[in-house]
Amino acid sequence: MDRQYILLGYEKRRYMLTGLAMQRGVSLIETMIGLVIVSLMLAAGASSFSTFMQNTHIRNAAEAVQNGLSLARMEAVRRNTNINFTLGAGGAWTIGCVTVVADLDNDGVVDCPATIQTRTAAEGSSNATVALSEVVAATNSAAASPVITTQISFNGIGRVRLLPAGNTAVINISNPAGGTCAAAGGVMRCLRVVVSTGGQVRMCDPKLSASNPLDPQAC
Repeated sequence: MDRQYILLGYEKRRYMLTGLAMQRGVSLIETMIGLVIVSLMLAAGASSFSTFMQNTHIRNAAEAVQNGLSLARMEAVRRNTNINFTLGAGGAWTIGCVTVVADLDNDGVVDCPATIQTRTAAEGSSNATVALSEVVAATNSAAASPVITTQISFNGIGRVRLLPAGNTAVINISNPAGGTCAAAGGVMRCLRVVVSTGGQVRMCDPKLSASNPLDPQAC
């Protein structure tokens, strides 16, 4: 019985040693082939990643503009006064009171400052280009004598001041550094922020205006 156990132990050790001896590392040729495959995959994905990053600038700027407009309208209603939204380059903006009101209640804070909040283009949208215009909704064309040029102003009930009825304030966001807009056959997913006379703010995709008129994301 003891001899059988000894033989079994020997066979087990011999099997383990044989298995270890058969193991080997990766050859130089296999390593080079792997590196070539990885390089090809990275090269193929570089273009898509670059496009994604450039589109991110557009998305960041559009969301920042939409949020800034909503904040300006909210401040106008909360303070019951006129608030300006001033658009800058690359999605930058400034929100402030049309008429500055000093610290009338003596609490150490200006009651209605010229600058309530600002946002810079360096916050993820430096490559974005923004263009503010006034559009006649009935014809979907630029107004002949636009009132809205660089600012959108909200009154105490949240409506857009001075904007003629039926017209809309339109902010187009693009990225020429990344390419042309998808609506013109390019790869940039350009966006648009539209503000109605009633103060409603919405973001839409110009590419969907003709092909999907009932799409909630269409302009």
